[in-house]
Amino acid sequence: MSTQGQNEARVIPLRPPARQQPPAPREPLWRDLVGGVLRRERLAQKRTLKDVSETARISMPYLSELERGRKEASSEVLAAAAQALGLGLGDLLSLAQQDLVSHTAHRTRGRAAAPTNGLCLAA
Repeated sequence: MSTQGQNEARVIPLRPPARQQPPAPREPLWRDLVGGVLRRERLAQKRTLKDVSETARISMPYLSELERGRKEASSEVLAAAAQALGLGLGDLLSLAQQDLVSHTAHRTRGRAAAPTNGLCLAA
């Protein structure tokens, strides 16, 4: 005799469940890349958020949010933050572009990828 109730059906799968592909890593957002460069450069110079924010004339909480990729900054704000770190806006964008290329190369390892040496950024 079965221990199942009269109205319960027993389900036997015909095939094992398909193995799900892990989700593809998400493409980094531009604000994350730029924020990472700002933070990396500030820390490399052993400077505080307060020091850089005062030099750039940006509020300290706003600069912190930029570094964490929480805010999209205008080109004027990015130029001020870059200049406070001794960088030009082009330097900041170039470093962010290098991080993007590195991330893309890491994601596409083992697959045919489109060449990235033609990437051009305009500020």
